[in-house]
Amino acid sequence: MAKSRILGKSILLIILIIILVLFGLLWFDYLGVIPAKKLFAPVFKLVGLTPQTSTTVTSIDGEGEADLDDDRYAKRLEALEMRSQELDQRETDLSSSESSNAQIAQELEDRALELDEREKTFNAEVEKYRSYWSNIEQIVQNLEGMQPAKAVAILAEMDDQMIVDVFRRAEEDAAAAGTSSLVAYWLSLMEPGRAAVINRKLVNKPQSIDN
Repeated sequence: MAKSRILGKSILLIILIIILVLFGLLWFDYLGVIPAKKLFAPVFKLVGLTPQTSTTVTSIDGEGEADLDDDRYAKRLEALEMRSQELDQRETDLSSSESSNAQIAQELEDRALELDEREKTFNAEVEKYRSYWSNIEQIVQNLEGMQPAKAVAILAEMDDQMIVDVFRRAEEDAAAAGTSSLVAYWLSLMEPGRAAVINRKLVNKPQSIDN
């Protein structure tokens, strides 16, 4: 009778130890210390449950992290590409601006050269005008110091416009000095046809150095 009780207690103790071991394994599996769900898979299947292994979770987490890394890498590549395009556009704009500035500078230089040439031409014309009228003045003084016949002989060798300019300057000098001009007398000594032409130009044509 005593042996029977001891045997019963031993069996209960063994069952209790097994239960404690099973609960311990489940607890350690929950804590992630040991993977014990595979051991209990048959028991879960008997009660209609599907155990979720840590391997599956880890695999999913790993794939998720890999996808996040790929997304980050793709976004960085996209940002670098956009930055590269922006730099290329800035370089293109800068090159275009430099080309435009160079063209403007060349146009300004050409304009400055053109203005310089115009100024030189103008100054040359002014100097030519002054020199021409200085020569006319000298011719008038020389002719007025000669005998009228000799003066008319010299005038006959000139072109019509120069004769007109000489006569006009002679009349201006005479008017300024308050004396009589020799122009009328010179005309009277010239060949009649030439004198008529000179007189007409003297009356009608405005003062000019052009022919």
